[in-house]
Amino acid sequence: MTLEQVSPENGAGALSDGSRQINRVAAQRAAADLLAALGADLESDGLRETPRRMVDAYLELLTPQPFRPTTFANEEGYDELVIVKSIPFHSLCMHHVLPFHGVAHIGYLPDERIVGLSKLARVVELFARDLQVQERLTTQIADWIQAQLAPKGVGVVLEAEHLCMSLRGVQKFGATTVTSALQGQVRDDPRTRQEFLALTKRSEP
Repeated sequence: MTLEQVSPENGAGALSDGSRQINRVAAQRAAADLLAALGADLESDGLRETPRRMVDAYLELLTPQPFRPTTFANEEGYDELVIVKSIPFHSLCMHHVLPFHGVAHIGYLPDERIVGLSKLARVVELFARDLQVQERLTTQIADWIQAQLAPKGVGVVLEAEHLCMSLRGVQKFGATTVTSALQGQVRDDPRTRQEFLALTKRSEP
């Protein structure tokens, strides 16, 4: 999912992540057309550079940072849950292209491999920097951990506020959407499932 510069023969100013092409020139032109259609005066000092700034902002929000998964042999035979809580994230709703943001709680039950803890935060960002729905984002994170580590179980819980719900439509500011993806023993073993959900439950302020 890393983005790289595409050669001029493939489209000047285009970026690609292997599945999505981002044409910067076309995006800036489209941003200008949208603002003009909304009645904005693009000749004014405050708006003259806004189409470029819009494109820069979306490129940043949609560009995941590359990283190398760092895993280690589970030499000590650790067989209890590993949990990282309250990882901040933000993404863009694919339906309204408005942000949703919140925290992710990730846990896994190791088998032969363990992963560097920072990589659990990085994988959240890897999939969050996309046009997303929260349900898919939750599943993608869990599937990545399962594929990279082959653990005995995986649990992912996301809690997020969606601006498409708080700033428009029903305008319910502060409403939180919670999604979960449980695999292996975290899903199938009642004790492990209960332990994971208890440890990832957030304390009320």
